[in-house]
Amino acid sequence: MQAAATPEVFVYIRAIMAMVIGLSLTRLLTGLAGIVQSPKKHRVYHVHLGWVASMFLFIIHFWWWEYRLGSLVVITFGVYLFLISFCCLFYFLSVLLFPTSIEEYGDYEDYFISRRTWFFGMLALTYAVDLGDSWLKGQAYVHALGREYLIRNLAYIVLCVVAAWTRNRRFHIAFVSLGLLYQISWIFRLYDVLG
Repeated sequence: MQAAATPEVFVYIRAIMAMVIGLSLTRLLTGLAGIVQSPKKHRVYHVHLGWVASMFLFIIHFWWWEYRLGSLVVITFGVYLFLISFCCLFYFLSVLLFPTSIEEYGDYEDYFISRRTWFFGMLALTYAVDLGDSWLKGQAYVHALGREYLIRNLAYIVLCVVAAWTRNRRFHIAFVSLGLLYQISWIFRLYDVLG
C-alpha cells in the first residue's frame, strides 16, 4: 500500500482525535456543572479545582498545538495509534478528576488524595508522551522549543512522581498553583499565535 500524505488524511485523523478530546472536555465541564448545581452535595477542594483548571488548559492547548501535525509528510498507523492514545490519556485524567461517583469518599479532598497515585502517574505519563509527540513534528520543531521544553517536561514528570507519593497538602497547593501560573506563561510565550 502507498502511504497517504494528503491533507484529507490529517483532517480525518483530527476528527477522531477531536471526538476523544471532546469527551475529555465534556467530562470536566459536566463535573464543574455538577458542583454548581449541587454545591453542598460534596465539599469542594481547591487543589482538585486547580487541577481541573490545569487539565482544561492542557486539553485546549493540546488541541491548539496539534495543528502542527499537518506538516507530517507521512502518517502511518503507528503514528495514528500514538495520537489517539495521547488523546485517551486526557480522557482518563478527566475521569480521574470527575468520576461517576465519589459517594464512598465523602468529599473531593478525600477522593483526590486517595486517587493521587493514579492521577499523577497518568499525568507524568502524559508529559512523557508529549515528548514523543513533539519529536513526531520533527527535530526543527523540538529545537525551536528550546531547552526549556525538555526541562519543563522532565520537571513535571519528577513533580508528578512526588505528588503521587506525598499526601502533604502544602506541596499539593504549591504544585497546582505554581504549575497553573507556569502553564499560562508557557502557552502565551510559545503558542500564542497559531502558525
